[in-house]
Amino acid sequence: MKNLNILLVEDDMIEVMKFNRVLSALQLDHKIIEANNGEEALKILEDKSDLPDIILLDLNMPKINGIEFLTILKEDEHLKYLPAIILTTSSNDKDLLECFKLGIAGYVLKPLKYEDYMNSIEKLLAYWSINELKKK
Repeated sequence: MKNLNILLVEDDMIEVMKFNRVLSALQLDHKIIEANNGEEALKILEDKSDLPDIILLDLNMPKINGIEFLTILKEDEHLKYLPAIILTTSSNDKDLLECFKLGIAGYVLKPLKYEDYMNSIEKLLAYWSINELKKK
């Protein structure tokens, strides 16, 4: 399995810490680039020479929410093929449908129990680390 460059777009620092703790516990050596909101993530993505392999995106964020971020991402010729996976607590059908319309690569609900969360993240990253990803 290859190591991934992951852009984690999450405004909740506890969630960021939890994600990093899972990677550490699973001894996964993926590179995590953190953005606290969609605006920050778009700034990071301006450097087209160092794009992430995948984007993990929360929906409920200040400034630019997840759906607004996805809309901007999918309109950009260089960025639209980056796999964006929603990692959220929102099981709202309207959000789910809107995200798939915009071309997301997956929609994962964050389980409440830590063990279930760890299991979900492990499977998610295992799947993407065996995928053929667009080369820069």
